[in-house]
Amino acid sequence: MSFSGIKIAPSILSANFCHLLEDIKAIENKCDYLHIDVMDGHFVNNISFGLPIVRSIRPETDLIFDVHLMITNPEEFVEPFAKAGADSITFHYECTKDPMALIAKIKELGKKVGVSIHPNTPVEEIYGLIPYVDMVLLMSVVPGHGGQSILPDTYEKLQKIRAEITRTNSDVILEVDGGINTKTIKDVVDSGANLLVAGSAVFAKPNPGEAVEELLKCAKESL
Repeated sequence: MSFSGIKIAPSILSANFCHLLEDIKAIENKCDYLHIDVMDGHFVNNISFGLPIVRSIRPETDLIFDVHLMITNPEEFVEPFAKAGADSITFHYECTKDPMALIAKIKELGKKVGVSIHPNTPVEEIYGLIPYVDMVLLMSVVPGHGGQSILPDTYEKLQKIRAEITRTNSDVILEVDGGINTKTIKDVVDSGANLLVAGSAVFAKPNPGEAVEELLKCAKESL
């Protein structure tokens, strides 16, 4: 995998909401994506933020809004989030009875579509969806809170998904979310991930922009 294909997606879940726009501006020249975790307190044991945040920051940046819906009823919210400014909408495989219909709905809205799986879900369950999505997002921690350590079986799971992406001759992005830092980034990149969500490893640092550069440097050194 070439280094040019490795991207960092800073997660605003770890940003300081007293100066959210300042945090976003600190990283927008260092990366292409902004990861936006939407939590409803049902699928995951936390509540984060919703449509008003996406709608309010959309005019302030050209970053790709990578919206991750960690909610039990994604069908009801993909259109509102698309209208609010999402560029890519990722739903959880565990939260829909008809993933193909939901994929079609997101595409009809003109948005990129991703499917995510909980750490307890076998990765093989989403293999059949790979030809139809733009992104597969592997949760490498139990979703709900930032600052967790990466689960040890993450690397094997990434390798399995990457092998299936290769087998199907797909250009799907393999995204990983949870526990990404300068110590773990080498192994996730070596395991096949090419879009890396980083929260506290970016926004808990004094200079978030420099933190993104350091992560990319570590990723480059691993290749």
